[in-house]
Amino acid sequence: MELLASYNEQSLIRHEIGDARFCLIVDEARDESRREQMAFVIRFVDRSGFIRERFLDIVHVKDTIAATLKEEISFVLSHHNLDVQNIRVKDMMVPVICVESGMLQLALIAAAREISDVHTFFQNLIFVINIVSASCKRNDELRAFQAATIEHLVDIGEIETGKGVNQVGSLQRPGDSRWSLHFKSICSLIKMYGATCLVLENIALDGSTYSQRGDAAFSFKLLMSFDFAFFLHIMKNVIGITDVLCQTLQQKSQDILNAMHLVTSTKTLIQKLRDDGWETLLEEVTSFCKHQDIEVPDIDAYFSSVGLSRRKTKSVTVEHHYRVDIFTAIIDQQLQELNNRFNEQAIELLKLSTALDPRNSYKLFNIEDICLLVDKFYPEDFSDQKKIHLRFQLQHYELDVDSVYLNSSCFDNNY
Repeated sequence: MELLASYNEQSLIRHEIGDARFCLIVDEARDESRREQMAFVIRFVDRSGFIRERFLDIVHVKDTIAATLKEEISFVLSHHNLDVQNIRVKDMMVPVICVESGMLQLALIAAAREISDVHTFFQNLIFVINIVSASCKRNDELRAFQAATIEHLVDIGEIETGKGVNQVGSLQRPGDSRWSLHFKSICSLIKMYGATCLVLENIALDGSTYSQRGDAAFSFKLLMSFDFAFFLHIMKNVIGITDVLCQTLQQKSQDILNAMHLVTSTKTLIQKLRDDGWETLLEEVTSFCKHQDIEVPDIDAYFSSVGLSRRKTKSVTVEHHYRVDIFTAIIDQQLQELNNRFNEQAIELLKLSTALDPRNSYKLFNIEDICLLVDKFYPEDFSDQKKIHLRFQLQHYELDVDSVYLNSSCFDNNY
């Protein structure tokens, strides 16, 4: 009966939309069985001229990469006999990302984890933090070690004192679908690295069960490896750059123009990291490892490929492995995902669309931008004659808007 009602509701929604233009609001979440679900809300203007939002559908997705999401969106539209040409923003991925940053964060996480070593790193990161944060006793021990570490560094003059600085804090667990939580998790572990190692050493020696001792010993070995330290820092830098964009897109009140500028600056910073960031990163990791008594390999030596596929017979140096196979590969994956979702055409479309933003008394209203928007992105919706009329209509509209807001301002002041 519920399925029948749902089908009837969807039919009514489809009838209500008719041939109207519409936009999609798409969000992702996991159900209790941890299956990825994508929900669709459709926004349109009904026959009476009122803006409506209707819950349209919810579907299971096998993963959250861009190609899969776009395929599922196309399927849902086709299933409900909705024409993709009626989406007001024709690149389907653009409205999705502008409305909900969750998809972008999921895509960046998925893109990074396409590299198997990155996936392994995040699994190990979660494993380590779960062990250290498994009980109140371990958390208290971690905080005590961190407080002692801070006190020692202050005594020897390596860090400064002051209000609000050198707070102890705690380790943050990364989330499955939030880039920002991964960033906080990595930063917290870097800050409390020494204290974390001490807690793991204690558990490895004094744990109440063999599994606790074994897990702690394995985790301590991970933290004392150059490989883990390298991934910790490269992911901190990459996520740190992209997280600003993700946080901005997550805000309820969107400034699209500012968001598009952030897209451009994010791409620029990621590219700059790729072109010029290797030496700085290597120096940062090497300094960190020496401070934590982690052995630093000879970057000119041949990289040992123990545990890798036997088909990989090419001999490479340690530097080549970390620089090409890891550093460059991670950054290229992020750039590719950002370029797929925010290509130059999509960015221009959204920048031009800000000319229609009614906020701040239509401060961004621009006739030339609106006419260019029509010419470049909606040529089939306007005949040549309508384009000529549009420019004059916009001139009238501009004067009317100025007059309305001027009168409104005078009224408010008199009141």
